[in-house]
Amino acid sequence: MFKTGVAGAAAFMINRNAFALAQGSNRTYSARAIEVVREALVIDMLAPLKIDFRPDFFDKPFGETTKEEFRRSGITGFHHAVGLGGFNARERAKEYLASWSFFAGSQADLFTLVDTAADLDRAKADGKIAVILGIQNADHFQRPEDVLYFYRMGLRCSQLTYNSQNFIGSGSTDRVDGGLSDFGASIVAAMNEVGMLVDVSHCGEKTAIDAIEASSKPIAITHSNCRALNDHVRNKGDEAIRKLAAKEGVMGITEVRMFVKATDPVTVRDMADHIDHVVKLTGIEHVGIGSDSDLNGYDDMPPDQYAALKASYKDSYQFRGKVDTDGFDHPLKTFDLAEELIRRGYTDDHIKLVLGGNFKRLLDRTWL
Repeated sequence: MFKTGVAGAAAFMINRNAFALAQGSNRTYSARAIEVVREALVIDMLAPLKIDFRPDFFDKPFGETTKEEFRRSGITGFHHAVGLGGFNARERAKEYLASWSFFAGSQADLFTLVDTAADLDRAKADGKIAVILGIQNADHFQRPEDVLYFYRMGLRCSQLTYNSQNFIGSGSTDRVDGGLSDFGASIVAAMNEVGMLVDVSHCGEKTAIDAIEASSKPIAITHSNCRALNDHVRNKGDEAIRKLAAKEGVMGITEVRMFVKATDPVTVRDMADHIDHVVKLTGIEHVGIGSDSDLNGYDDMPPDQYAALKASYKDSYQFRGKVDTDGFDHPLKTFDLAEELIRRGYTDDHIKLVLGGNFKRLLDRTWL
């Protein structure tokens, strides 16, 4: 038996140089992949703890099977963020932060809420799952002073827009991108001042570039892919990626199928192509992971929720069949990505940067 520190679990030898992380599992990984994930501080910069819209979801904690999936995943930091907006965004944001703070706090055997970047290191040392609370919009900021208000409620990252226009700027599915507004610039300045991470993943291209240029601190594209490889409205062009890197920002690559590739099949190798592209454009220091999914992905959602989710987006999202990338739709997906990066010749140190080191450095610089 080969012992590993990944989530405190043992790895079981299946055949020479192949190990399973759970007895009876048909998923096997090399000793090197297991070790690099074990040693890395893995941060998924867009990872809801669970995609579940049932009104009674918060009434019961996760069961032991689910908790074990989190522990075995190798992921320490989960940026839990959802899209909220509309006329009552302020109240919805308060309810959201209170509900998820309660949910995580009531399961202290597994979760720990993140306040500072050092909390991620502490969670890693303690074998806990660190929860970064974020919101995928900024409609809840009705004035610059609201940034500090929500920071005090635990919000550590906010997108400026979701897919559609708001008072701050334009979304990625808007017909016209008017860029960052004067009000938007004041919100960016307020976020810089309190130490809240600015995220432009869903912003239109001009709005994203304007925000990068307006910010006095590095910002993030927590979950998007490269338009040069796949011309999708939710992906970012090379100019935005270069400008992000020039300001010391980081881009997280997502597993959402239609963002990765326009035609099937779509695998972890295709995701890694986007990592390669960012590395070639900007260097290894500016790319990470923002899966945009929970541990198991979208395709095993209850059918009614799955259909409602797809129906809530514009046609430009180009849904087709499955939503998840093959091989990145299960709790051990980080190990699959590590294997692919090993196959491509990445060093262990560089793999650790991609898995979380780059986002940790970004959070160290912005959460001040």
